[in-house]
Amino acid sequence: MDKKTKSKSMVLIGVIFVSFASIFTKISSAPSLVIATYRLGFSSLMLLPYVLENNIKEIKGISKKDLFMCLISGVFLAFHFATWLESIKYTSITSSTVLVNTHPIFIVIGSFLILKEKVSKKAIMSIIIALIGSTIISLGDSSLGSNIFYGDLLAILGGFCVAGYMMIGRIARQRLSVNSYTFIVYSSCTLTLLLLSLITSTPLYPYPKTDWLIFLCLAVFCTILGHSIFNWSLEYLSPTFISTSILGEPVFATIWAMLIFKEIPTLWQILGGIIILLGIYRFIQVSENPV
Repeated sequence: MDKKTKSKSMVLIGVIFVSFASIFTKISSAPSLVIATYRLGFSSLMLLPYVLENNIKEIKGISKKDLFMCLISGVFLAFHFATWLESIKYTSITSSTVLVNTHPIFIVIGSFLILKEKVSKKAIMSIIIALIGSTIISLGDSSLGSNIFYGDLLAILGGFCVAGYMMIGRIARQRLSVNSYTFIVYSSCTLTLLLLSLITSTPLYPYPKTDWLIFLCLAVFCTILGHSIFNWSLEYLSPTFISTSILGEPVFATIWAMLIFKEIPTLWQILGGIIILLGIYRFIQVSENPV
């Protein structure tokens, strides 16, 4: 199995792990900023021993330009978590995960304008198909709250921020190992979230034992085995490919919500999920031929 094929398989695994983030967040009683702060803080601590043993020389020798890019990437990631996790309080799991996954639109625009990457008409049509499915899921959600517009807006803003995070990562990962890049980004993200918590006077403690377990699960499964896989794959796959594949997250999240919270999807949501998968499959088929 070549590296590209292996990377695509790993991205799918990452999507499944990431899809549990909204479930853990909904269960937790802690504020969104606190959830995000400890999630990234624990992730950074988990990476620290390995990075000190294997990547300390690389980090010490990193150029100012690459360090700056990693720090900015961490800021984008922090605002992604801060906005998206907050959106789950105001809208359904399905709508939140769907709308945050509008990032392929921003990725395609950024890839064309900044990275000068060609995007074929077939690839664009595949993304449009997937986004149509996402829209259908959102419209079919029957559990909308009174502040649905605010929640939806936060989710879309989270999508914009994760697009910036992926775009920067695509550039930085060409010169940095996945461990060095991921550790610096996660540390930057944690510090940004801590600063936001202090600015907003959000208490960092105390919280029940259940919440601490949730923070740990988010770090291990959704970050280390989710986002870190995406970071690793950026060396072999385009950010457009990865972001489009992540559109499968709402489908899995809807399934978990149905099993755990008894949020039964409507026929429109089921139809939207099928269309999303069709769009992702079509994109994967044409992504190797960008002309």
